[in-house]
Amino acid sequence: MARWYPLAESDDDVFRTARFLFRHVVGIPAPRERVWQVLTADDALVSWSKLITGAEWTSPRPFGVGTTRTVTVGGVAALRERFYRWDEGERMTFSAEAASQPGFRRFAEDLTLTPDAGRTRLCWTFAVDAAPWLVPVLSSSRFVLHRVTGGWTAGVASRVEKEIRR
Repeated sequence: MARWYPLAESDDDVFRTARFLFRHVVGIPAPRERVWQVLTADDALVSWSKLITGAEWTSPRPFGVGTTRTVTVGGVAALRERFYRWDEGERMTFSAEAASQPGFRRFAEDLTLTPDAGRTRLCWTFAVDAAPWLVPVLSSSRFVLHRVTGGWTAGVASRVEKEIRR
């Protein structure tokens, strides 16, 4: 069994105070309900990102506050996530409870969907605090991390568009 390293619980304050913040906004030509379906599908994340190699909802449907999920990135690191906000069809926010690799102190993501002239505006914010020894690595990788997280956001839009064409 893999070792898990606990992370500090986060709330909305992390999106104001985290050392590393990445915010991405994309317009998706679909109604909010359709985008939400993609975000909460059984194959969420792995269906639109090659870097995310596993995503398992560990709570039964219907999802809501308290829902849990385990996400694996690149087959080398995983996060156990717990959703502390679940506004059906509009917004979801989670805090990572544990990581399979050491170095993270806090990790959270916030996703909001807003109608925008017949489209849906997805705003996805990533917040990370790390142990002092990991900060230089993340600092020097900031550009890459911004591109990777932006790619996940753009991937949602691509997945929704593929679903619409079916």
